[in-house]
Amino acid sequence: MGDTNQIAAQERLVTAVKNNDEKVLKQLYQESYAKIEVYILKNNGSKPQAKDTYQEAFIAVWQNVKKGKFVPENESALQGYLYRVARNKWTDFLRSSRYKKTSSLDTDFQLEDNSEEIDEGNDRKVSDTMAAFGRLGDECRQLLSQFYFEKRSLREIASVFKIGEASARNKKYRCINKLRELVTAPQ
Repeated sequence: MGDTNQIAAQERLVTAVKNNDEKVLKQLYQESYAKIEVYILKNNGSKPQAKDTYQEAFIAVWQNVKKGKFVPENESALQGYLYRVARNKWTDFLRSSRYKKTSSLDTDFQLEDNSEEIDEGNDRKVSDTMAAFGRLGDECRQLLSQFYFEKRSLREIASVFKIGEASARNKKYRCINKLRELVTAPQ
């Protein structure tokens, strides 16, 4: 009986995420971050890298939940899913040429720990980014979702949009810049 109640609680959590319940999103974000930060710090990462990776993972999970691509199977399914997505994103980064080109100066540089200020800023940044993503045009949302969340290559995306790979790269760049503008623009 306990398992049924816990799965029902997960289903309520998933429903709240689908409905963009700000309180639930904030709580999920805050409760899950520490474990992911520890993982990234233990695996050659910095606090800023952990925050960036976690935000990407959180948005990816949020998108997948909204699209119905996630169904809870146990009492900690959503939190576990979020952890796996963040861990995979970090592994992808470690394997990337971007990481391999990073100088040791980047990993030696440490910021003071203003975690309370940063956590509040991150919560706001995530909700601002999610809201801005929703205001992007359909084509940009589709392109960015395919690239960042579905991990499709620019060649595959170019094929979907029936454009050249260089055009897909330029379109992705413009869409990212538009998202940044929407996040920083006063509402």
